[in-house]
Amino acid sequence: MVLVGISGSSKCDWQLIEDEKTIGFFSTGGLNPIFHSEEEIYQLFTSIPELNNKHMEVAYIYSAGCGSKNFQNVISRAFTRAFPKSQYYVNHDIVASALATYEGVGSISCILGTGSNACYFDGDIVRQETPALDYVLGDEGGGSSYGRQLLHAYLYKTLPKDLDAAFTEQFHLTKDEILENVYMKPYPNVYLASFMKFIQEHKEHPYFIEMITRGMGEFMDLYITKFSKYESVKTHFTGSIAYFFSDILKEVAKGKGIEVGKIIKEPINDLVQYHLNKRYNLS
Repeated sequence: MVLVGISGSSKCDWQLIEDEKTIGFFSTGGLNPIFHSEEEIYQLFTSIPELNNKHMEVAYIYSAGCGSKNFQNVISRAFTRAFPKSQYYVNHDIVASALATYEGVGSISCILGTGSNACYFDGDIVRQETPALDYVLGDEGGGSSYGRQLLHAYLYKTLPKDLDAAFTEQFHLTKDEILENVYMKPYPNVYLASFMKFIQEHKEHPYFIEMITRGMGEFMDLYITKFSKYESVKTHFTGSIAYFFSDILKEVAKGKGIEVGKIIKEPINDLVQYHLNKRYNLS
């Protein structure tokens, strides 16, 4: 029995596999060791009913925030405590994106979800040119960045009047409430990204078209064009932002000479298929 999980900061998708078949598919809250402690992650593992009385031979866990061994070890220790008889493999979610979108030739793979990231994968080595800096210093093109811009404009009263009225009517937020969620409560990146629902509802508004277009351009300039081969290989995308704003993504990419390949909202199925192919030598 094999467990495969891919986690952003907001949500983790899991599949449990036995004899080449998925026998369980479920989602939990996100695992991100930058924001979640070992104890919190352990509690999450032990609270998953689908894993009760299950013995996993090995678990493959790909999570946001696991760009270094120190952060990977937070999840590793929590998993070992919860499932001491199982082996495990923990890595960054950008690795999962690379594996899920791999087509047998070198390509660039990107995440545009709550956060953002990119890598080049040749089938053997995952390589990055630009580090992911998370929601305070980075996440260009990601949901937390757009949410931050929206709240910034709302508090400074620079939103167009129609959007300001719609936002006020929907959320009834005060400045103190916003500041408390951003600066005092846990998981501020998830809070910021939660406002993407509002942006998506008004995605045809020129203000948001310009915001998303600018963010996509910043992401591509900072992440994709840093790879020397970016004009000669496909660039794949995973994540909800890439999926729901694919029309803008494709237009911005075209203007920069970037060939868009796959756009996958939730790459868990493709990631599982990659592992099945490797494990059972499937074509």
